[in-house]
Amino acid sequence: MKFSVDGPADWQAVAEQLVPNIVHNILLLRGNLGAGKTTFTRHLIKALGSIDEVSSPTYAIVNEYNSIHGQIFHFDLYRLKSAEEVLDIGMEDYLDNAFLCIIEWPEVFESYLEGLPHHTLTITHEAESRVADFS
Repeated sequence: MKFSVDGPADWQAVAEQLVPNIVHNILLLRGNLGAGKTTFTRHLIKALGSIDEVSSPTYAIVNEYNSIHGQIFHFDLYRLKSAEEVLDIGMEDYLDNAFLCIIEWPEVFESYLEGLPHHTLTITHEAESRVADFS
């Protein structure tokens, strides 16, 4: 599924359209710095029925949110250097106990995720808008 995002209000529509298509509990977010990964996450968590305030997990590495479906964990793995560091924060427990784990900058952990069912949302810039590609 591909979406064109011309402004901040479009992210909510994208999130609402994706919710029924999320069947796995892992969502990988790909995109350059400033692409809109955290902005999208804010709208997705709202679309999942959470009233929690969403912020970037850049320094905390993981933020936890409550939703009507269960716990949502939002990760930013940008500062981690290896899969071992990711496992050290308890990633396996998060994956086992979450309704949804949203992972920004998943590249460092991809070898571990290879066999696990997951979705990917890739955000790219095209001209004046962004394109969000969900699989």
